[in-house]
Order: sequence, then C-alpha cells, then structure tokens
Amino acid sequence: MNLKTRLQRNIARIKREPGLGRNVAAIVAAVVLAVAAGAWVLGNERFTPPWANKFQLSAEFAATPGISPGNGQEVRIAGVIVGQISKASVGSDGHAQLQMSIDPGYKIYNNAVLVLQPKSLLNEMFVTINPGGPPGTLLKSGAVLPLTNTQSPIQVDEVLSSLNDNARGAITALVQQADVALANSASNLPPGVQATNVFLQRLQPVVSALQTRRASIRQLVTSLGQIFSAVGGDDSRITRLAANLQSTLATVGSQDGALKATLSELPGFVQTLGSSTAAVQGLSAQLQPTLNNLKAASSMLPDTLGKLTGTAHTLQTTISELKPFAAQAQPLFAGLSPVVSGLQASVPSLITTSRQLDPITSLATADLPDLGAFMINTASISALKDGNAGVIRALLVLAPTSLPTNLSAGLASTPAH
Repeated sequence: MNLKTRLQRNIARIKREPGLGRNVAAIVAAVVLAVAAGAWVLGNERFTPPWANKFQLSAEFAATPGISPGNGQEVRIAGVIVGQISKASVGSDGHAQLQMSIDPGYKIYNNAVLVLQPKSLLNEMFVTINPGGPPGTLLKSGAVLPLTNTQSPIQVDEVLSSLNDNARGAITALVQQADVALANSASNLPPGVQATNVFLQRLQPVVSALQTRRASIRQLVTSLGQIFSAVGGDDSRITRLAANLQSTLATVGSQDGALKATLSELPGFVQTLGSSTAAVQGLSAQLQPTLNNLKAASSMLPDTLGKLTGTAHTLQTTISELKPFAAQAQPLFAGLSPVVSGLQASVPSLITTSRQLDPITSLATADLPDLGAFMINTASISALKDGNAGVIRALLVLAPTSLPTNLSAGLASTPAH
C-alpha cells in the first residue's frame, strides 16, 4: 500500500468519525503556529543554521567579560551588524579566543582591528571590526588574528580594584553629592551641555588625528610582532648573531689600551686641527683679493684674446709679405759672412785702442767750446782769415806714427776685400 492510498484512507476516516476532524485541524494549527513562532524567535535571535555559508574569523583577546556565545551577540563593521559571536574558548597560550560568523562579501585584512565593547550598562558585549586594507593581506575563512590586533574593554570593577580605601570613599561621597548637585540640573545643565557640544565639535579633528595615529601604531606593533615571530623561529640565525656579537665585543675589549691611547691623543689632535683651521682661514682671507683680481682678469681675458687674434692675423700677413724680401736678402747675408768674420778678428784691437783713447778724449773735452767756436768762425781749414779778419793758422800733420800702435797693427793685419 502506497503513501497516497494510506493518506486517502486516513482522510476518509477523519470525515467519518465525529469530532476527529476538528481535533486534527486544531493540532495542525497549533503546529503551524509553533513553527512560525519558533522561526520568528530564531530570526530575532539571529540564529545561524549549520548549512549557512558564513565567513569564519577567530581573534585572540586579553579578556572577554560578558561574552555568551549563541545568544546573538553582534559583530559590527562601521556600525552595521554583519555577524555574531558563535564560540568562545581559551587558546594554548592562555588568551581568550572568540570565533565569529560573518556574512560573506566583507573583505577583512590581517591589519584589521577588533574591539570588544559594552552595548549597555548591563555589560552586554559586541565586537566592532575595523577591516583594515592594503598593504595588508586579505584574510581567508578560518583565519586567526593575534592579540596585537584586538582590544578588550576596561571593566568598572578593574578600575575600582586599583583604588585604595580613601579613593573609594571619595568616589562614594562624590556619587552621593551628585544628587544634590543635579537638583537644579533643569536650569543649569543645558548651557553646559551646549558648551560641551561646541567643545566636542572643535575636538573632533584632534580625535580623528589620534585615531589615525593609533591605527598606524597598531599596524606598526602588528608588523613588529610578525617580525619578532619570524626571527624567533630561526634559532640558528639568532645563535650565530649572538656568537658574532660576542666575538665583536671581545675584539673591541682587547683593543682597550689602543683605544685609550688614541683618546688621550685626541685633545692634542683637536688643538692642532683648530690651529690648522685658523691658518687656513687666514690664508683664505689673503687669497680673497687675489681671487678677486683673477676674477676681474678673467672677465677681461676674452677681450684681450680677441685683440690678440687680430694682432696674430696682422703678424701672419706681415710674415707672408716678408718672405720674398728674406729670399732676396739671403744672398746678401751670405756675402757679408766673410766681412763679419774679419770684423770679429779686429774687435779685440779696437777694444784695446778705445781704452788708450780715453785720456786723449778727456783732454779734448775741455777744449770743445774753443774748437766749436773755431769751426764756426772758420770757413775753411786752409783759409788765412775767418769771419772777422785774418788769423794765424796752425799746421795739422797726420802720419802713421800719430795713431796708436795697436790700431795701426790691427789695420795692417786686416785683409782687404
């Protein structure tokens, strides 16, 4: 017997028996109502069925107070509910670890920041996520963020437990007196609240800058944590680094005496360097006028070179014109060569004769005025009168014996040409 036949027989039975149809209808209605109510409740409680395609993300927290997995505690991104906390556990390192089920389609990077915050004064918690971005790496489902990417809330009891008895008593008195202070709050608080609002609006750029700085510091801490984790996993390299550092320090320690000697000579070196620097400054002061003159001369040099260029062209033209004259004068110079040779032989005799003529010249110098007057007033050496009247003439006799001996010998030895 198939299911259809059995269903038809049961329906016919319900119709035949009085009151059975009404009871079955009531039961079916109750079941439908229960299913609808359960679906509504589970929907408001953000129930996640096992077959749902969710992005699973885990994160380590220093502490997770007020966490109750499975009760729909929210996970938010930019204030929008994107998932819920599905599981809480303790990791192998002793830190609390929360597992979150997040709707697919949201990109979360390894530089994301997760903050556990209270939703109300009843300590109902939720997790807010700053998803991060490049240059971070995009996370896959099932990834675990370390403790450096999370922040836990500060509980009131933690703050109070850090206070002593006097501070707690002062806080109690402050709370009691707050009732008295707020008695006239209806008239006194609005101006203060308005001033606070203006102050907060002006403070907003500072808070934004601090938030950016905090995100940068978190990213730096995360990167440093990753670096230290990578370095800590390479024990052999750390061992070699420590050994090399020890060897370096030992080598430096062995040179302690030489280092002290060098440091002892350093003051004298500094003093010598100061003297040398002062001397260089003095030299620079002396060289400055010379450099100024060189600068002025260099500014005049182009004009001078231009003029020298014209002179060189003129000289080249003159040399070109002198070439025919030099060619014609070359035979004359060749004929004068024997004469010059004979004159060279007569030069010593002339030098000796000129030395003997010095006494005669000194004697004749005193009679030069009379000799001049004689030459002026005498028309001829053989005339018997001058311009005034007749005079007595002297007889000038020139003979070979009148000349110096050396001069006559030199003239006699000079060959005729």
